[in-house]
Amino acid sequence: MDPRRCQVRVGGTPLELLPERALFWPEARTLAVADLHWGKTESFQRHGIPLPLGVLDEDLARLSSALSSTDARRLLVLGDLVHAREGLTPTLVQRLAAWRESHADVTMVLIRGNHDLRAGPPPDAWRLDIHESHLDEGPFRFAHHPTPETGRYVWAGHLHPTVRLSAGRDRLRLPCFHLGQQVGVLPAFSAFTGGFDMTRRPGERVFALAGPSVVEV
Repeated sequence: MDPRRCQVRVGGTPLELLPERALFWPEARTLAVADLHWGKTESFQRHGIPLPLGVLDEDLARLSSALSSTDARRLLVLGDLVHAREGLTPTLVQRLAAWRESHADVTMVLIRGNHDLRAGPPPDAWRLDIHESHLDEGPFRFAHHPTPETGRYVWAGHLHPTVRLSAGRDRLRLPCFHLGQQVGVLPAFSAFTGGFDMTRRPGERVFALAGPSVVEV
C-alpha cells in the first residue's frame, strides 16, 4: 500500500484519497477526478493574456501516474473536463486524443459540469461515455454539483475546495478533500484553478494535499 495515500471508509466502502488529487475506489477499480478544465490556458491566450506553458503537461502526467499506480480500469470525471469551447484548438484536441489513446484500455466517463454544458459535446476522438447529470453506483452518487441525495453518499466537484492552515506567523492555503456527512467534494484536478475555502462543521473531515501526501487536518 502506498503510504502517501489516505485510507477512508465511506458508506461502509474502503476508499483511497490520492495526492494526485484523485479518489480511488479499489473494489470497483475506479478512479474519480473533478474539474480538469482542459483548454483553459488556450482560452486565456485567445483573449491575449499570456500564460506560462506546461500546466497541461503536468496535469496529464499526474493523471497518467494515478491511473498507472492504481491500475484503474475506469476513470470518472466529475464535471468540467473542458473549460470553454474556444479553448478546444485543433492542436489541443489532437494532443488529448493521443493521450487518450495511450490509455485505450481504460473506460473514461464524463459526468457533465456547467463548463462542459457551455462547451458542447467533447470531441469523438476522446472516446468518452457521457452522463448528463450523475451516475449512481453502489452506495454512491457521482455528480458535478455537491447536492445531497437521499440514500446515497454523493461525490462531487465544482467548488475547488481549499483549506487554510496556520503555524505561528506562517499561513498556507492548500487544495483539499472535504468529506461531509452526505457529500464529499474532490479538489480541482487542474493546478490552474482558483479555490473556495471550506468551512468544517461538526462531523466533517478535511484532508489537505500537502506536497506528495494527503494529510487529515
